[in-house]
Amino acid sequence: MLEPSHNDELPVIPGKRYFTIGEVSELCAVKPHVLRYWEQEFPQLKPVKRRGNRRYYQRQDVMTIRQIRSLLYDQGFTIGGARLQMSSETSQTDINQFSQLVTQMIGELEQVLKVLKSR
Repeated sequence: MLEPSHNDELPVIPGKRYFTIGEVSELCAVKPHVLRYWEQEFPQLKPVKRRGNRRYYQRQDVMTIRQIRSLLYDQGFTIGGARLQMSSETSQTDINQFSQLVTQMIGELEQVLKVLKSR
């Protein structure tokens, strides 16, 4: 396991679409049984399961696992605390995206209004 101060030394994530649990284990410096446990604890982590219940993780899953690893190992969160942190970050991201969408829609509606007034 890497020391907390060496978290930047995790390998670069290759440009593949899917990763096996063994590959993710190496990319995130976490054992496979820990990854399977985290799937139960963090609803954000849902790898694709194929034939024989084999797990295939996508790039976003690997990024999520690295974030969970950082919260637990580097920042000292408990599982429950990390789960809350992850859900609040997810909801904050959703709020930001919604806000950007509303702002964009307002701008488009103002343009439509200008066109209608000029007729």
